[in-house]
Amino acid sequence: MPVDTFEANPWGLYNVHGNVWEWTEDCWNGTYYGAPTDGSARISGDCRERVVRGGSWIDDPRMLRSAARNRALSDTRARYRGFRVVRTFDP
Repeated sequence: MPVDTFEANPWGLYNVHGNVWEWTEDCWNGTYYGAPTDGSARISGDCRERVVRGGSWIDDPRMLRSAARNRALSDTRARYRGFRVVRTFDP
């Protein structure tokens, strides 16, 4: 879909779901037990695998949401995984 086809989300991002699984900085952990509560990345656990979120064009529609969470080896590539360039800011 072309950018601006749908409304931006509350953070001003367009087309967040459905293109590719998005890599995150988080190391893989099987549960949220012990995860940071301030929104920072979880940099403990199995860091050979990283969390990917959001589903991709090859997935069932129920996976196309930010709560969809999976893991992937950090040294592998796939046509259905990608990343979003972001930056940190202080309001």
